[in-house]
Amino acid sequence: MPPQRAGGAAAGGDTSAFFAATLVLWAVSVGFEIGVRGRRELAPVAAGFAFFQAANAAVRAAVSRDPLFVNTAVSLLHSSLTSASVIFVLVNQWRNKGLENMFEHHELFGGSWIGAYSALCFSCGYFAYDQLDMLHYRLYSGWIPGILMHHLILLICFTLALYRNVTINYLILTLVCELHSIFLHIRKVRRMAGFRNFNRKVVKLEWALNWTTFVTARVLCHILITYKLITDAHKFDKGIELPLALLGMAGMNLLNIFLGLDLFKAYGRERNQQRHRD
Repeated sequence: MPPQRAGGAAAGGDTSAFFAATLVLWAVSVGFEIGVRGRRELAPVAAGFAFFQAANAAVRAAVSRDPLFVNTAVSLLHSSLTSASVIFVLVNQWRNKGLENMFEHHELFGGSWIGAYSALCFSCGYFAYDQLDMLHYRLYSGWIPGILMHHLILLICFTLALYRNVTINYLILTLVCELHSIFLHIRKVRRMAGFRNFNRKVVKLEWALNWTTFVTARVLCHILITYKLITDAHKFDKGIELPLALLGMAGMNLLNIFLGLDLFKAYGRERNQQRHRD
């Protein structure tokens, strides 16, 4: 997942209006494709949106009414489900075709591994839900909020890919980063639940997993995808796919830098707090 969320921050009306307008346009577009053009394969997008909206309501009713806690808990659910789905898709493809054939250009660009299309649709529905939830409760900060930009980039890239049925497998690889998001959200839920002075060994393990998955599943994975796009650039037909993919990965890599800085600051704060307690 993405850059850190702010908690209940007020932001400019122009910012919220822009992102709300893009979300409405997205919803109209998807609704048109499913309802008018009969693209039933896109139904998991709507199912994903409804599922996470229902999960939001369940957490709000049973656990806490704090908007940031509810949002983070649902994000943890998404990261866990998506990570499991992506691992299933990759392992299944590896067993069926072998590792050497999985990352050929024709597979990544024009193919769709078993379960990949539906998994991408479901995640697309989540990002729309999360964008709406953050806009409704103002869970962002700044005039150009990184978290809202992150979701907008993903909604554009995912939706166009689903419409054209191209780069599905490329985008599934970008979701490997959800492995890191699991530990990112676990840390936030733990702290918001009041367990800031948790068992030191458990916290150290949590940070070790956080940093390990940040470097491997997020930073390294996104750099390798970008490298693959650049080296295979001559294999793409003339069209919007390559420029959009490169632009999307540039945005993702930039946001990873900001997320890394946020993590480094949070890690430093926790170490200082631990020293003071000792």
